[in-house]
Amino acid sequence: QVQLEESGGGRVQAGDSLKLSCAASGRTLTDYNMAWFRQAPGKEREAIAASRWTDDATYYIDAPQDRFVISRDNADTTLFLRMDNLSPDDTAVYYCAATTTLITRTTWHLPERYASWGQGTQVTVSS
Repeated sequence: QVQLEESGGGRVQAGDSLKLSCAASGRTLTDYNMAWFRQAPGKEREAIAASRWTDDATYYIDAPQDRFVISRDNADTTLFLRMDNLSPDDTAVYYCAATTTLITRTTWHLPERYASWGQGTQVTVSS
């Protein structure tokens, strides 16, 4: 397992953008398949996007695909989630997750595929 820490959350207005970051403690993200999830109050944790390290493949859940972009820095030390045109429906705690297990189009969105999780960063969008 790897220790992950998210940052970049905050309180914004509808229509604003945010860029979340996720870093591993004491190591790079090389060899890890990474994902972003979120959990809104009273709702289940849902997948947003994932990045596969072997071939840089990315996956997105249908709805946020056009507004959210997952990426890694060139040194593979940090995972990002760029979020544009935020709405109150995007209010949630956002988590990054990591796994050395292969992720595919049919499995990337499953929380149980990921062994390591950060503590989460709160994003609050007001109208």
